Amino acid sequence: MGKIIFYEGRNFTGRSWECSGDCPNMSSYLNRCYSCRVESGFWMVYDRPNFMGNQYFLKKGEYNDYIGTWGMNGWIRSCRWIPMHSGPHKMRLYPRENFMGQMMEMSDDCDSFMDRYNRSHGCMSWPRDGCHWLMYEFPHYKGRMWYFGPGQYRSYRHMMGMSGMRFQSMRRIMDSWY
Repeated sequence: MGKIIFYEGRNFTGRSWECSGDCPNMSSYLNRCYSCRVESGFWMVYDRPNFMGNQYFLKKGEYNDYIGTWGMNGWIRSCRWIPMHSGPHKMRLYPRENFMGQMMEMSDDCDSFMDRYNRSHGCMSWPRDGCHWLMYEFPHYKGRMWYFGPGQYRSYRHMMGMSGMRFQSMRRIMDSWY
């Protein structure tokens, strides 16, 4: 398991709370959260409870004022620990929902779907095994990001609740990022 410590104030001040796994609602432990330290593991933090809202990826390090750094509108309200995957990273991507259309197999990072596959709108569905990926709104790992763990994703639009959103680049979460 990982370890992350959350603080109510900026610069690691105020009340603190230590977490070693998923927490869908931090309000039981802290009134607010403006800074954190990642002692071990990789984490996704969310600005809404139940792993909703804007997502931010954290690795080992200190985050003394993430609101100023990332421009968040609020504070961290839920977090998810990302377990490491030791096997190969493979994913099959489909341009249409429900695994329809010409399949593309990915085993490495892709900084632009347009450059690699001549597709400006990314993909809409994918089945995945035990690996973990970050998907980005724009090419070259820019814009909003989303974490996707193991599972079957039949409809990106339905799952994300955004009718026009599609991701355009993706990156594997790897233990070498420490």
